[in-house]
Amino acid sequence: MTLEQLMQKYPGAETFRFGDGPDLCASLIKLVREGRKTATCGSLASFTTGDEAMPEPGRRDIALNWDGTPALVIETTEVTIRRFCEVSEDFALAEGENEDLAGWQRDHRTFFERNGGFTPEMDLVCERFRVIEDLQPGLKGDERVRN
Repeated sequence: MTLEQLMQKYPGAETFRFGDGPDLCASLIKLVREGRKTATCGSLASFTTGDEAMPEPGRRDIALNWDGTPALVIETTEVTIRRFCEVSEDFALAEGENEDLAGWQRDHRTFFERNGGFTPEMDLVCERFRVIEDLQPGLKGDERVRN
């Protein structure tokens, strides 16, 4: 299904990419497909500068592969704004990338440092979501990764 067809099927949908490069994007999409990633976050600053549309509960959005092809349709179920230093272990584990809060803090600090800056008090947009449609069903593991 083309992006244009998906935009007609899901009116009001925004498009976005997980991560900040092709490898991270593919890895995060894989975690979503496996059911391990049901949450994501970004700096509030990245949403207020117009780079990305703010997530909204109930809206269905299209996650893109790094090359711009549609990968998944998700529905936002919850959005909260909290400081980095106040992110709970429950939320960190729902992101599916780490085994504990300390690992989440380490990896996300590194991510934010390379994407505009980091402070422990920075505001994050914390989003929980569910998968509505996998646009590449039937593929497993690395078969989904396109380099």
